[in-house]
Amino acid sequence: MPINGPVSPRAGARSALRPLPLDAVTFTGSGQLASWQRVNRDATLAHCVQQLEASGALANLRIAAGLETGTFRGFVFADSDVYKVLEALGWEAGRQGGGADAFAGFVDETVVLLQAAQQDDGYLDSFFQVAKPDEQFADLRWGHELYCLGHLLQAGVAWARTRARTDLLEVGLRFAALVEQRFGVDGVDAVCGHPEIETALVEVYRVTGERRWLDLAQRFIDLRGHRSVGEDRFGYGYFQDHEPVRSVPGATGHSVRQLYLAAGVADAYAENGDPELLGALERIWADVHGSKMYITGGLGSRHRDEAFGDPFELPPDRAYSETCAAISSVQFNWRMLLITGDGRFADEIERALYNAVAGSTTSDGTAFFYSNPLQVRTVRDGAHEQAPARRVGWYDCACCPPNLARLVSSLQHYAASTADGSLHLHLYETGTIDLGGVGGAATIARISTAYPVDGRVAIEFDAPFTGGEVALRVPGWTESFRLTVNGAAVAAPVRDGYLRVPGTGIRSIELVLEMPVRVRQAHPQVDAVRGCVVVTRGPLVYALEQADLPESLVLEDFVLDASVAAELGAVDEGLGVPLVRITGARRAASSGELYPALAGSAAAGAALTVDPAVRSGAGAPTGGEPVVVTAVPYYRWGNRAPGGMRVWIPTS
Repeated sequence: MPINGPVSPRAGARSALRPLPLDAVTFTGSGQLASWQRVNRDATLAHCVQQLEASGALANLRIAAGLETGTFRGFVFADSDVYKVLEALGWEAGRQGGGADAFAGFVDETVVLLQAAQQDDGYLDSFFQVAKPDEQFADLRWGHELYCLGHLLQAGVAWARTRARTDLLEVGLRFAALVEQRFGVDGVDAVCGHPEIETALVEVYRVTGERRWLDLAQRFIDLRGHRSVGEDRFGYGYFQDHEPVRSVPGATGHSVRQLYLAAGVADAYAENGDPELLGALERIWADVHGSKMYITGGLGSRHRDEAFGDPFELPPDRAYSETCAAISSVQFNWRMLLITGDGRFADEIERALYNAVAGSTTSDGTAFFYSNPLQVRTVRDGAHEQAPARRVGWYDCACCPPNLARLVSSLQHYAASTADGSLHLHLYETGTIDLGGVGGAATIARISTAYPVDGRVAIEFDAPFTGGEVALRVPGWTESFRLTVNGAAVAAPVRDGYLRVPGTGIRSIELVLEMPVRVRQAHPQVDAVRGCVVVTRGPLVYALEQADLPESLVLEDFVLDASVAAELGAVDEGLGVPLVRITGARRAASSGELYPALAGSAAAGAALTVDPAVRSGAGAPTGGEPVVVTAVPYYRWGNRAPGGMRVWIPTS
């Protein structure tokens, strides 16, 4: 019986595409996604389980259950760390070659613990049970009770779908029934300060078929924007309670809250079909991706409230770009892709996944970034800012590592989908796809590629693919490509970002995406990086590290020569990724003054002359010998020697 993945619209939903079963796609070989899943299986999951004990998250639940004594440790939402790890293990249990069985004892013990900690009325939140037993549901703005419940429900959904195990979901449903009683149509008009419950409830509806959960999700969506959370120093927008969802003009506030809510709204739209909800989602998406997103797919430019800034407020060195925000972007864009079938949403999944999300963890999968800046200065003091200069094993606020684990354990869910007998490929990775009746006689598609290092994607079917079409995503960064079907070059139409190959007996397809090194600049209103450029290749954004510069050259003194083309270099054996060679020069020595005057600026009536390099913001190069250095893919920075890093490089 097919296993559904994290997002599974019901029959009749307003969805242009439908996900393939979770176990239909298997990543194999040494590709980036396959390797990532192996590291997640072999290292990250065990690391997360260990940290749940070390951080006190499990002890909190034991205290709530009366199994031991002590005081609550950690943030108020520490329970959600436990639930996200359980969800990650649940999706791992449904993955071919997964490693969830090694954690069977942990899962069994934790479910029993949750059952013991749950109150008779269904309430389950260790912070309030242990630290503030008389204040349950008294502080929805900051209490995170419904947020934690959302993650509990999603963990229950994962195990119900992959192993038909329902005991964890039943714990969540007992709590959800209490929430329905308190906040349902006959209850209090209030919302959680951190959206998450909305998307979880829709997925519970999809699992159980009980309309009450979809109605409760819709009620929470409709209650947003009526300022029920109360006044706060961060303002109502931070909590997504500033404006009714149907009338929001764009994205605002805490980045993760915004896109978790958007994901839930997208799920509700798919099942209810309210066009005003879809209109709001389009406005949010356009605002984010048109003026509030970093080139890496990172979101959130303000440290103070982990929030979106104003349009084009995207400072690279002050980028907060929380890991959870990039993950929420993948989740939101996946739902929009399913609803519309438009490849622009898949492009943004790819951008975030290969850059901001991938860069948040070390290559061994046991240390993590919380924030993901696009520039780290050589001389800096940032130990108090979630340690952006280096990855660490865990955080007091540990939302990101287990969130990453649950995404990676289900990565294959985002690779392909189907519609009317057609196969749509979104992410390119070596592996197999069980077609499950899609494509006529063909039952298996085998994909071979080195993407994103190489743009060649080869697909072989075990029998002629007939009936629908094979839709191959042509990424937005692509300027040219070649397509071969059954050994012959063909021209197929591109619609909504996908090459459409009619299913008239396809045995093989080869798509070659040209992948030259390109230099990109920012929108002119992104003041923070005016006069700077970014080196990219395919979907990968590159970064310059101090480790790759001559010992005598400080990162801040390197100026790129835009007249010399960047070139693909050799593969770094230690990092396992191709480098890019760029040419520049050492910046001319400054006078030492912080704000020197420009020549001629004091002469009455004199024309002001500004050196072009100064006008660009780069400072004049020395005019000496060119300096050739190498840049690394952004997602691999910080895996060698400590030091400065920058994505946006000044030009001369």
